Amino acid sequence: MHREDFGRVRKAVFPVAGLGTRFLPATKTVPKEMLPVVDRPLIQYAVDEAIAAGCDTLVFITNRYKHAVADYFDKAYELEQRLEKGGKDDLLELVRNVLPSHVRAVFVTQPEALGLGHAVLCARPVVGDEPFAVLLPDDLIWSQGPGALAQRLELARARSAGVVAVQEVPREQTGSYGIVAAPHFTDRSGRIEAIVEKPRPETAPSTLAVVGRYVLPARIFDCLERVTPGSGGEIQLTDGIAALLAEQPVLACRFEGRRFDCGSRIGLVEATIQFALEHEDLAEDARRYMRAALGD
Repeated sequence: MHREDFGRVRKAVFPVAGLGTRFLPATKTVPKEMLPVVDRPLIQYAVDEAIAAGCDTLVFITNRYKHAVADYFDKAYELEQRLEKGGKDDLLELVRNVLPSHVRAVFVTQPEALGLGHAVLCARPVVGDEPFAVLLPDDLIWSQGPGALAQRLELARARSAGVVAVQEVPREQTGSYGIVAAPHFTDRSGRIEAIVEKPRPETAPSTLAVVGRYVLPARIFDCLERVTPGSGGEIQLTDGIAALLAEQPVLACRFEGRRFDCGSRIGLVEATIQFALEHEDLAEDARRYMRAALGD
């Protein structure tokens, strides 16, 4: 059985081609990944998590309409000049340090919205034959310790295996997630024996749901190319992982932290509240307002 070397995972893939219809009309002109959580766009939190885990090549899978994401990570010459002339050094550093100098951003266009698996497959020319990470910015994971991706990478290196993040969900919600069967799951991790996309509650193999953090071997690309497209011609990443299981181990691992589903409006609201309460400049005012608003 082939085992890949997960000793250094340098490349992280961010599928950001979705239309964000749950946030219309805001997302008519602003990609959902650019919606703010306190003072940073949603995509920045996922990028920071990847960089903190050691990734230095960020691959954004976008569509031909989403220029805002690329513009955000590009230099803003006129803005920087104005801030510099105005002596606003703190703001200038914030603008310049969106990405550290050693990190590069690569943008790949997904010609059609053909599923998450297809979006990941679009990254193949950049990723090549290396293990890599996939982060879904909609899943914002707050943690006081190492980030969710760093936790996955630690396990991938120790076990020489791919790793996906999972969390327990109510059985009635299994139809909204990929669900894994991991019969020997311990307190935090276990080998996946099967993975099913959005099963009905009565047929779901467990209540362990996949959330948006993956560490995958390059072999997944071959598996995705062999996947039979489903409804609407979509290629699901879940199906690619299911095929990969026949060739090499993939582990499910609970993350330490709290996940906010920022693909939903309430999830974005909850994340904004949580991050405001943790913000060194805003925490006291946020608590004061919340107490007043709740009548406490």
